[in-house]
Amino acid sequence: MSYNVAVVGATGMVGRKFIEVLEERNFPIKTLYLFASKRSEGKTLKFKNCNIIVEELKEENIKNKKIDFALFSAGGDVSKAFAPIFAKYNALVIDNSSAWRMDPEVPLIVPEVNPEDIKDNKGIIANPNCSTIQAVVAIKPLYDKYGIKRIVYSTYQAVSGAGLQGYNDLIQGYEGVSPKKFSYPIAGNIIPHIDVFLDNRYTKEEMKMIDETKKIFHDEDLKITATTARVPVFYGHSESINVELKENFNDINEIFDLYKNTEGIKLKDDIDNLVYPMPVDCAGHDEVYVGRIRRDFSVESGLNLWVVADNIRKGAASNAIEIAEYIIKNK
Repeated sequence: MSYNVAVVGATGMVGRKFIEVLEERNFPIKTLYLFASKRSEGKTLKFKNCNIIVEELKEENIKNKKIDFALFSAGGDVSKAFAPIFAKYNALVIDNSSAWRMDPEVPLIVPEVNPEDIKDNKGIIANPNCSTIQAVVAIKPLYDKYGIKRIVYSTYQAVSGAGLQGYNDLIQGYEGVSPKKFSYPIAGNIIPHIDVFLDNRYTKEEMKMIDETKKIFHDEDLKITATTARVPVFYGHSESINVELKENFNDINEIFDLYKNTEGIKLKDDIDNLVYPMPVDCAGHDEVYVGRIRRDFSVESGLNLWVVADNIRKGAASNAIEIAEYIIKNK
């Protein structure tokens, strides 16, 4: 069986990655429709050696297409306005913006972590924040086996997470051009500020990680704190994750064995040979890379992890497509 699929925000960085990953994974597509703003109308993008014309995102271009899946990456305002329209015409929306993530009626899904929540959708499913996705994939095995009391997230996030403008700020920054996306130059710099600051002095990005993790695990008692920073890397978010477990582990090899047998995770941890995850390893891959595993000796049952993933693939496009694949497989 094949499906009619729409990509909304097709000309953006994640939108183009949607198209690439759909082709790579040989997703069963009958017809692919591409939508973007009026200024992109008439552009063409390639899919399986075919040039597909980009249409303006408006209801009259949606209603007669019998779309099965709509993959959104066009910003929160567009998602708020158009996701219900696609759902009205019986498309299942998988949205990459923050618009629906904390809506109690919208499931927030990472297929390796909480696929059972998919069944509760009412036509819209939310993709978590890119930094949250890789984090929860890494901590899920620990949560299931030992339980978790507390999580400390520290992230080192690539400029592509800020879209094409952020990517260009890094390229042009090394040429002496002033930044257009970021508040300060990112070339040769680290900016401890992603998204807007809130009244509690955290950034919105930090609170996304905190709130989304609790929602995905259905655990409001989890103690979580986060610091997120932008670093001069093109692709691949890196995270230092410190967890305090409810039950202690006897030997660090228990943790290694756990990760060796976990779907979606690639273990890279051989300190004798300087093997550990880095952004250059994960670019173009869908796995979450885990390494630098070690006991945190400052608490009774603490653990440190270094977690890296391609933020545009697993952190956005691939996760959404994996949700659609899971739905098809378990229909």
